[in-house]
Amino acid sequence: MKKISMLLGLALFTGAVAFAGTDCDSCKKVKSTIVESDYKILSASVTHNKKWGQLEFEIKVQGQAGRSTSRAAGKMNGAPVDGYVFPTTLKSEDVGFSKTEGIVALALTAHPDFDDTPLWDENGDGDYKNDKIVWHPHWVVLVEDKRVPGGLSVKEFDPADKSVELPKTNPGMPMYMDSPGFQVVTEGNAIRVVVPDYRVRFKTDFRYDAVGAYMQVVTGEGGEHAAGGKMPMLGVYKVYSVLSKNLSLPYQVK
Repeated sequence: MKKISMLLGLALFTGAVAFAGTDCDSCKKVKSTIVESDYKILSASVTHNKKWGQLEFEIKVQGQAGRSTSRAAGKMNGAPVDGYVFPTTLKSEDVGFSKTEGIVALALTAHPDFDDTPLWDENGDGDYKNDKIVWHPHWVVLVEDKRVPGGLSVKEFDPADKSVELPKTNPGMPMYMDSPGFQVVTEGNAIRVVVPDYRVRFKTDFRYDAVGAYMQVVTGEGGEHAAGGKMPMLGVYKVYSVLSKNLSLPYQVK
């Protein structure tokens, strides 16, 4: 119930302003170039394909999935992140993190200012450092965060805390975030990703929801960032749509 209550809090911010208040200067600098219909979710599904041993995630939107993305900030501090997000009832251990409280979500993202998938070459050009506006997935753990209009942020940790475990494919940031490398496909009004069963420890019976959201990175002007700082390293600043309307995670894997 605690996780559901946190998600319900996020629903209250649907349609909220995209940027934070005066206590986050970097959050006011990037102007939106988003066509909001591209993030207005009409339907979503997660299908367990037993024949191939995989989970097939799909979101369909009113506009064209993945067509519009935010304008670059030109630096990491204040960098925009666009996303189609599947909050789930999976546990953190199911996707390779150590045990921790929060909402495990599969976020399909694109961002023009940085590449956070160092193991993968998503655009296939041989350069592993330039895959920025290429849609790609992240496993994240979300927590309630009243510092941002969207009410949630990716959970951070102290880099000195040796008890924290991350998947080997994590991008090296002090957050519960993984870059698993699953291929994301956009086609018309649909965006899709396939997750092998073993990558969720064969937990194929879970509930989920679907959210279109705008997020933003805050590192501090010098690039430093302390956990629990003035603003989260990666927070939700605007929610374009929530499929269930109330983020109750009512949908079941089929």
